[in-house]
Amino acid sequence: MRHPRLVAVSPIAAALLLSACMSAAPVSEPATPAAAAPSVMHAQLLEDVSILSSEEMQGRDTGAPGGVMAREYIVARLEALRVVAPPMGRLQPWEMQGRTRAGPKTFNGVNVIGLIPGTRVSDRYIVVTAHYDHVGVNAEGQVFNGADDNASGVATMLALAADLKRQAPQHSVLIVALDGEERGLLGAKHFVEAPPVPLTSIAMNLNFDMTARAETDGKLWVTGTYQHPNFRPILEPLPANGAVSLAFGKDTPQDTGEDNWVEASDHGAFYRAQIPFLYLGVNYHPDYHRPSDDFERITPSVFISATELSIASFRALDAALDR
Repeated sequence: MRHPRLVAVSPIAAALLLSACMSAAPVSEPATPAAAAPSVMHAQLLEDVSILSSEEMQGRDTGAPGGVMAREYIVARLEALRVVAPPMGRLQPWEMQGRTRAGPKTFNGVNVIGLIPGTRVSDRYIVVTAHYDHVGVNAEGQVFNGADDNASGVATMLALAADLKRQAPQHSVLIVALDGEERGLLGAKHFVEAPPVPLTSIAMNLNFDMTARAETDGKLWVTGTYQHPNFRPILEPLPANGAVSLAFGKDTPQDTGEDNWVEASDHGAFYRAQIPFLYLGVNYHPDYHRPSDDFERITPSVFISATELSIASFRALDAALDR
């Protein structure tokens, strides 16, 4: 039996209305929002993941109405945060052949992009990614809400964007909500094929995928320091946040099958393009890719800790790169 949702339709409608209002506003760089109290930040984090994983989103499959609704919600949130669009525009549509259980299929997806200028190295970019799509509805009509996979990563990315608007980053940052990850990293592949900035100006990719359910082992895993060992001494000193601490691995030749995450999510496209990357995510849990991956199964305190640790990781990387 499905669990009742904790968020009604009205917040989604309000967010979409906000998107329409913001798009009609004059194009200018508004003042940076005032710092928000932690409790407000935490409430927004939980609201974001709850809305994105609601029944109304119908599993957010690429090209499906629920995927469109999720995209409009993310656009509304970026507009509300005053995260500007890059010169190429807010949306990056694409058409690519992806995978389904029935075989190959052509998908039409859209990446969502925001730009936060840096204060020290404005011509170098950290690309922060999280995919907003999930697997939709199966043949039996079961909805896969994908609360951890990957409404959580998008919510963490939006929390980071809010933090960067309160205190500007040293490097310029591209906030990218990717589509089509579940169909073969399609949105990420298109991004590196048609980037909004030259690939040579991208310092690194930081990818969030499944950041909520760290209670499995108390770890927020960092994948990619085997390939880029200079990142590890930057992150290793970071202390645990509550019950969550960083763990390093799942990226060596000895890690095989499901234990090797080097190409397990969108960072794989950056890896293939020889762009430095790190992936932050939790371990597998029994609700992974099941209809039971619902908001109600997220422990708020654990998710908040993992998100705060993710933000601290970004800040450490941002301060240390290009020095």
